[in-house]
Amino acid sequence: MGLIWSLIVGAIIGAIAGAITNRGAAMGWIANIVAGLIGAWIGQGLLGTWGPSLAGTALIPSIIGAIILVLIVSLVVGRTSKK
Repeated sequence: MGLIWSLIVGAIIGAIAGAITNRGAAMGWIANIVAGLIGAWIGQGLLGTWGPSLAGTALIPSIIGAIILVLIVSLVVGRTSKK
């Protein structure tokens, strides 16, 4: 049951990051989950586990990490598609 909650929280975090960066419309639900999970790992690694948490995931650092991830990926994809 923990895996399901992690996927749900990852999807929510990825969707929030996509909405904040205005790049969420192009991302599907699988990309939202991946961005949320990797962003949570990055955010908690850089900023710690402070703030409210859900399913063992600190929400604020996770959202910040997912925003960083979405921006970096969109810059890389944007540069490679222009060539």
